[in-house]
Amino acid sequence: MAHPPSAVGASPLAGRQPWPGEAGSTVGRAWNPVAVVRRQFRAWLQARLPLSDTLLLTQRNVYILPTRPGLMLAATLLVLLIASINYQLNLGYLLTFLLAGSAVAGMHVCHATLRGLRLTLTPPEPVFAGSNAPLRIVLTNERKSPRYGIGLAVLDESREDRWAWSDVPALGSASVSVAFQPQRRGLHPVPPLTAETRFPLGTFRVWSVWRPAAQVLVYPAPEALPPPLPEGEPRAGTAGPARVQSSGEFDGVRAYRRGDPMKLVVWKKAAKADELVSRDTQQAQRRELWLDFAQSGAADTETRLARLAAWVLQADKLGVDYGLRLPGLEIAADAGEAHRRRCLEALALC
Repeated sequence: MAHPPSAVGASPLAGRQPWPGEAGSTVGRAWNPVAVVRRQFRAWLQARLPLSDTLLLTQRNVYILPTRPGLMLAATLLVLLIASINYQLNLGYLLTFLLAGSAVAGMHVCHATLRGLRLTLTPPEPVFAGSNAPLRIVLTNERKSPRYGIGLAVLDESREDRWAWSDVPALGSASVSVAFQPQRRGLHPVPPLTAETRFPLGTFRVWSVWRPAAQVLVYPAPEALPPPLPEGEPRAGTAGPARVQSSGEFDGVRAYRRGDPMKLVVWKKAAKADELVSRDTQQAQRRELWLDFAQSGAADTETRLARLAAWVLQADKLGVDYGLRLPGLEIAADAGEAHRRRCLEALALC
């Protein structure tokens, strides 16, 4: 188990189970010839798309097809035209060509709603395995007229598409958020996204497929009920018994003194009793808290990483200094947001 230098530039986990909808996934795939052909065509199309976190929709990457209501309208117009020719109905001709002209005008408006739009993906934040990974896309409209009814979704065959809809003002921008749910820790590529509109008549569907180049760092899901934090190790030149509370607190406590910072007050104990207590920072200075992979007490690797992730969150919440030991990697004891992120990143890429 080796540790990559950082999350940036690291490759995804080898042997990762494919998400539903990716090549190799078998979730929700009953034998259906139409679905197989559609899936193969979608895989071929996505393989031809470049990876980019910014996409400009042009004539080359925007597609259009009639919807079911559009096909019904075409069949209705054909019946009207045949009836008008058969019975020489001038009003029938007028109605037929009026509806046909409206459909053709709606086709051009629908295609122009997406054409010229710029999509930009903001860098995604790290998430824990099993939770939703939000993706924020900024839609930029450089045209002097607004765009209506634009939807975005994650391209996923395992479930129904969950669309997020928005209008984009003229010479302005709008933000849309969609999400997917990675189940395994590691560095995962952002799945393909799709943009779609059926404005104004709903008779045509205009869409585009986008493959972002960004990756999402997924931390191990923390253990739900972890054991208390391990005992601290004596610092160099110090000795003494460890003071570890059964509630999971690493350092000892003492009576509250006037002038103690609020971050040192143990609010959980204050809620159970009628007196304030503070953490004994001198005790914490004599000992170091180390979260050791080998001493975590779990059976398998994933359970150990889940327990270590829970301990990292618990130690960070208590505000104590803590270090992390993994096979081939040791992160010195520290505290703060940057240290927490570094430890969780090491657990994710372990």
